[in-house]
Amino acid sequence: MSADTSLPGQHPREPHRQGLAQRLNWLRAGVLGANDGIVSVAAIVVGVAGATSEVAPILTAGIAGLVGGAISMALGEYVSVSSQSDSERALIAKEKRELREMPDEELVELAGLYEAKGLRPETARQVAAELTAHDAVAAHLSAELNIDELDVVSAWHAAAASALSFTIGALLPLLAILLPPEQWRVPTTFIAVLVALGLTGWISARLGGSSKMKAILRVVIGGAIALAATYGVGTLLGATGVV
Repeated sequence: MSADTSLPGQHPREPHRQGLAQRLNWLRAGVLGANDGIVSVAAIVVGVAGATSEVAPILTAGIAGLVGGAISMALGEYVSVSSQSDSERALIAKEKRELREMPDEELVELAGLYEAKGLRPETARQVAAELTAHDAVAAHLSAELNIDELDVVSAWHAAAASALSFTIGALLPLLAILLPPEQWRVPTTFIAVLVALGLTGWISARLGGSSKMKAILRVVIGGAIALAATYGVGTLLGATGVV
């Protein structure tokens, strides 16, 4: 049986524990990756299917979209989160240096921050002194920068989560377009993709505590527009003999 790490007075389902930023980072990367994998690869294969009924071009385009998209998502997440993490680590290093070189000035600054939040001057000084004695770095990072040193997000984790979720999402439309008989390929893909998007929208809303219906409608309507547009383009190109 695991030990209870809740803080005194903390409600059981409220996200006050360490690691919240990491979990939200994984959630964001995972949901975005899955949605992009579903929509982008579905749009590719449906567009190609609109132009030709041959399996080889559809399979080639789908696999190329899956591999290229997964790498692109991972790289984008890595660059984005790396920039954020580097900035946070630079701020943490700066705060530690200031605490070593000018501890008295930093204590006055911390007390001023708490006073600005509504504490009486004497209470603010007492709180600042007690928090500094407990963990000066954590106190200043929280009050000044809203940063937790132990909760700096990992660029590698975000990249891996994004690439994996993109791949899983992309496999759905790829299988949906290839497995059914020719006349059912596009309708099956449309249905499978819209249901999957609705599910990812529901999951993201449930985990994030937001409106489920709004989240579902956003991704489903956006996905339907993308599929309809690419299928229309593919059909037009196929009918005119361009491809």
